Amino acid sequence: MNPETEVLLVLTALPDRASADVLAARLVEESLAACVNILAPCGSVYRWRGKVETAAEIPLLIKTTRTCYPALEAAVQALHPYEVPELIALPVTRGLDAYLDWVAASVTMPNPAPPALP
Repeated sequence: MNPETEVLLVLTALPDRASADVLAARLVEESLAACVNILAPCGSVYRWRGKVETAAEIPLLIKTTRTCYPALEAAVQALHPYEVPELIALPVTRGLDAYLDWVAASVTMPNPAPPALP
């Protein structure tokens, strides 16, 4: 597979279903993700600022490519309500070729902003 179209599985978690729905829709609408699975709520235990915390969260499984990852990361950071969102990208080393091709064909780099007028 071409390194630029290498498929990534990106993991994140949101505090509620409404924010998960918004983020998933935006990523797919902006062609930064081919598909986002919104999973069932889960419990998370983590250390934040020296204290053990617990929270109910909505996990997301995001399918994108290595080339689109920087724009996806920027979008997640802009839309995510957490100060430091979980954002982990895992390379997909094997999968059904037709599915991986569909992911690669479904995501596109966002158009750069047009140059400012003088």
